[in-house]
Amino acid sequence: MRKLCTFALPAALLLASPVTVPAETNYGQVAMVVATMLQNHHYSHREFNDDVSKQVLESYLNFLDFSHIYFTQQDVDAFREQYATTLDDHVAARNISPAIDIYEKYQQRVKERVAYAKKILQTKKFTFESNRQVQLKRDKLPWPKDKAASDSLWNDLIESDLLAERLNDHAKEQAAQKKAEKKARKEGDAVKAANPTVAEAPPAKPEKTKSEEGRSHIKSPSAIKANKTASTSDEGPPEKRVLKRYDRLLESLGENEQEDIVNYFLACLSQTYDPHTEYMSFQEMENFNIQMKHSLVGIGALLTSKDNVAEIQGIVVGGPADKEGELKLNDKVMAVAQGSKEWVDIKFQKLNKIVEMIRGKAGTIVRLKVNPAEADDPSFTKEISIVRGEVELKEKLANAEIIVAPQDSGKPSKLGWINLSSFYADMEEGTVSTTTDVSRLLKRLISEHIEGLVLDLRGNGGGSLEEAIKLTGLFIPAGPVVQAKDSRGSITWRDSENERPLYTGPMIVLTDKASASASEILAAALQDYRRAVIVGEKSTFGKGTVQTILPVDRYMPFFSDKTRAGALKVTIQKFYRIAGGSTQLRGVVPDVRLPSTRDVMEIGEDALQYPLPYDTIPSRNYSLWSKTPLPAARLNARLQTRLTSNPEFQYIIEDTKRLKERIDRNAISLNEKTRTQELEENKQRFETRKESRKQRMKEIAAKSKNDYTTYRLTLDNVDQSTLVKESDFTKEQTSGMRLASNANTDDDEPVSESSQFVHGIEPVKLETLHILTDWIDLSSHPQPTTADAKAGQKPSGS
Repeated sequence: MRKLCTFALPAALLLASPVTVPAETNYGQVAMVVATMLQNHHYSHREFNDDVSKQVLESYLNFLDFSHIYFTQQDVDAFREQYATTLDDHVAARNISPAIDIYEKYQQRVKERVAYAKKILQTKKFTFESNRQVQLKRDKLPWPKDKAASDSLWNDLIESDLLAERLNDHAKEQAAQKKAEKKARKEGDAVKAANPTVAEAPPAKPEKTKSEEGRSHIKSPSAIKANKTASTSDEGPPEKRVLKRYDRLLESLGENEQEDIVNYFLACLSQTYDPHTEYMSFQEMENFNIQMKHSLVGIGALLTSKDNVAEIQGIVVGGPADKEGELKLNDKVMAVAQGSKEWVDIKFQKLNKIVEMIRGKAGTIVRLKVNPAEADDPSFTKEISIVRGEVELKEKLANAEIIVAPQDSGKPSKLGWINLSSFYADMEEGTVSTTTDVSRLLKRLISEHIEGLVLDLRGNGGGSLEEAIKLTGLFIPAGPVVQAKDSRGSITWRDSENERPLYTGPMIVLTDKASASASEILAAALQDYRRAVIVGEKSTFGKGTVQTILPVDRYMPFFSDKTRAGALKVTIQKFYRIAGGSTQLRGVVPDVRLPSTRDVMEIGEDALQYPLPYDTIPSRNYSLWSKTPLPAARLNARLQTRLTSNPEFQYIIEDTKRLKERIDRNAISLNEKTRTQELEENKQRFETRKESRKQRMKEIAAKSKNDYTTYRLTLDNVDQSTLVKESDFTKEQTSGMRLASNANTDDDEPVSESSQFVHGIEPVKLETLHILTDWIDLSSHPQPTTADAKAGQKPSGS
């Protein structure tokens, strides 16, 4: 049975399921089978012919060298002459040598460029006084003509990297000075409070740091110490750091094996059919399943690569590593062993390779040799044995809030808020369900007598099509939710099967440009039914396609090695609104639009290569929830009145204009004085806004008798009788994971982004709550409990 999904989750989870030693899979065979599957199963049924071959070559070249800084135009012309119309023939013959040859040429060019960069860094003196500029985004620009043009380009790129490091050092010095001054003031205040008779000591003689010679900035001794720590922790001067970054690039390229290269090539081949058709390697398929289930089998730890060593950055609460108790945050993993087998040194290995070694079946033992975080000796190690087991990943599961909002009438309004980051599901065993989780949260919200509800789909890239349909059924009675058309033009539709909705009150669906696929299905259906007001950025992502997962090994010859064959996530249908329009390319346009800087960014289906076109099909018959249109015009009128007097949204409008100018300019100065001035202006703008925000918060707090109160509901506490305030909730409770602290965190800075805003609620969320209370206020008639309004085919939904 095919598993349908409406998007691809990012493959980023660690420590998951069974260990499989890389086998001698015939990747030429895999490539041929993938090409055949694409021709036979993709919605377009396009042949893998010369035209597609040209697109694959261009995609592969751009994938390897996205910024057009390694290959020369001579290289690219040679590739085009040799492979533009022959890649299809090579793949049909089970030959992947073109992919290997192009990669090896890329690797050669990277080595040459890094060697050139090292030479320049050792021999050239940069003054950062020129009026030259370097282009920021180069993917649409031509490759350098030849080696001489490449050298010229790289002179600018190296200078830009060095300048960025110099400016970063200066920013860190300023931050360290500011932090030291805060600390000194606190200590001085504490001394005076403890002994008010002590006279203030005379100021110390100003002392310049060596790094500040030639500048006018004077630093206190405490600031000097802090700056010294900051600079030494960043691995030396800018030249050394830039060189190290280049060396890391070479190391990562050298670690790629044939499987990795074929994965890159087949990903490019797949995505020439449409942006959401994707070849997934063995490991990517494993991670995809983990993301969909929100659970894994492993030890329950999060790894990061630091100085070519795997370091423990997080431990899942209640997971195997947590229960075993010896593995600690910031421990460095030096070697891994399976059960009683020999140790494998993992230093300098790619993180995904290390992750795969640590993966294993439930009940098996993995041994880790670690350098403890508290050890003074970097050579000291200890051995830890952990039995792998089931690990639940809670951070991305549905959760909810009860927000008690003050009103002018004096009676506070109780509002519900559901956060949903994906439409997750166990697509094999059915033990995990978004709809089941949201239903539990929603029942609790209803029992608390909420007056309105916000379903927050910001950043929700989609997931299970089945869950999108079921979840829509929590808010409408039985009826059509989405239509679909296959490659033969056959149209089908899916219904909500709930006889009665679970929730019938006022409802907002909050979206942004990253709300995609399954999110768009739900938002579009509720908009067409006149069931919910859609609030958000100018449109959602615009992905109107459905994919299925097809394991490649099923299509390979019986006796071939299929161990690492991977899977193909292939587009098989386009989906449509029940009103007949598509969300493809256009997305869902909100009823009430909020300003956003992303309105000018290249985000969305229309910014991707090879998207399928927009079209329409006939609408379905369905019963509108409301006989009259929802009060979008009146809500927008009230919104505009607030926006003009709301500094936070005026900031967004200003930043959007500034960002648009920067994107259009697509260049940055190599003059240090110019860049410093730009950074100072940005910093001053930030500080001015920050101080203004603090002052507004004080004034509002002084005027307001009642503030917003937020209670957090999770799947762990939803059935408890006592509500838990958001302020009492820890990061560990929210994520289900203990994370390593950031050594650079300023203790005096706000704990969360929201804490710096009025009422402790970020602007978009606060304005959404205002819109919801407006809607409640505008509702002059009782909310319907059933969908009795009959209205045939409404509205256009385009």
